Amino acid sequence: MYEEFYGLKEKPFTRTPDPRFLYESAKHAEALARLQHAVEEQDIVLLTGEIGSGKTTLSRALIDSLDESYHPVLIINPRLSPSQLLLTVALRLGMDDRGRHKHGILEGINGKLYELYEAGKRPVIIIDESQLIPGRATFEEIRLLTNFQLDDRNLLALVLIGQTELKDRLDRKPYRALRQRIGMQYHLGPLDRDETAAYVAHRLKVAGRKAPLFDAAALDVVFNHSGGVPRLINIIAGNALVEGFGRGVDMIGPEIIEDVVKDGV
Repeated sequence: MYEEFYGLKEKPFTRTPDPRFLYESAKHAEALARLQHAVEEQDIVLLTGEIGSGKTTLSRALIDSLDESYHPVLIINPRLSPSQLLLTVALRLGMDDRGRHKHGILEGINGKLYELYEAGKRPVIIIDESQLIPGRATFEEIRLLTNFQLDDRNLLALVLIGQTELKDRLDRKPYRALRQRIGMQYHLGPLDRDETAAYVAHRLKVAGRKAPLFDAAALDVVFNHSGGVPRLINIIAGNALVEGFGRGVDMIGPEIIEDVVKDGV
């Protein structure tokens, strides 16, 4: 569509969590570093942030950064009962016995974790959208997974990723047993004005465009309407490219941004 017109090899503002497009702002770089450190230490880490702040992209970047000594288990739809969660973890760790009852699954997971440890593999369980976990009982099974340890080390790392309300939930009394085991946490905030401009430039560069495509005034308007939230930046900037292509303009100015926002962004 507009890619050839603007000298792009691909669309720069898609809504998929492609780690190639991760812009490592100071906030995102620190969040990724904390995730990597917690995984290396086989600890429990909590990452929270508003909708569209880039948490899922960070989870994919984390997985891409792990070498072959790690065994990542990514759960992207955690609306699971306790038994469903345990079975999902078991299957993705490589267990193939679907007929076990819950206690047997836990015992099997314990054995599998020790087997992976003996093979030099370090399991990493990453639960995205953790605020969707349906109840305390499932969180309790997650806590029980963290009981699997040797005298001197944990047998797995656990990464909980979710919206801001996840932290508030874990701060409640019924969840304190799990909350107290979280060794590291980070809240991912929005980009500032300069970071928003750099974010747009970064994504354009990854997509193949070297020269600026949005003028300074347009970037200011993008920031004003997006609040520095990456997902909203993608929607506004992506729609602006479609509109700019339709008008045949070489440079996206503030009037195009205002028009696409007015049309429903």
